[in-house]
Amino acid sequence: MGTDAVELARALFRILETGDATLAAQVVADDFHNREASVAPAACSIPGPAGVLASGAWMRSAFSDLRFPILEAVEGDGQVWVRLRMQGRHTGAFVRFDEGSLDQAIPPTGHEIDFEQIHVLDLRDGKVFRHEAVRDDITMLGQLGVFPPAPATALRMVGWKVSGRASRAAAQVTAQAAEAAALVNRVS
Repeated sequence: MGTDAVELARALFRILETGDATLAAQVVADDFHNREASVAPAACSIPGPAGVLASGAWMRSAFSDLRFPILEAVEGDGQVWVRLRMQGRHTGAFVRFDEGSLDQAIPPTGHEIDFEQIHVLDLRDGKVFRHEAVRDDITMLGQLGVFPPAPATALRMVGWKVSGRASRAAAQVTAQAAEAAALVNRVS
């Protein structure tokens, strides 16, 4: 893998799409930090490639056919600014966390998501070492029927919470993220 900044950005999003642990070890710095990990399972906050692999597993558990087509990338001063779309189909529970605790579980809707994001990646020594994002989460939640709340979606979310399905979904995605994070040890 070369050190071209835009190619590093493309590779990072390929990791999220595929869970490629070998690629993660090549392009993600050991001290990588994802500022956005507070809404994800705890494993997503692990520094380095493990956290990136966990983040990808978390997103893929909720959205099948996950894609991040890049619309534009600009590099300079050790950073790459990437404008892209997040696309996929909501086929698994989308579980959001608040500092490690279950915040919200959105049962699968089967709806397509397609919304824009901007990511800022800091680079050093040919690897990505920091990530920040500006996401249009309101559009995504609207596409899922959560904001503004569609009555059927709201009832399903309440039902999931009362029945314990939300907690079970959170435990399952937390385990999947931790398993993905452990993959980095197998390729190191």
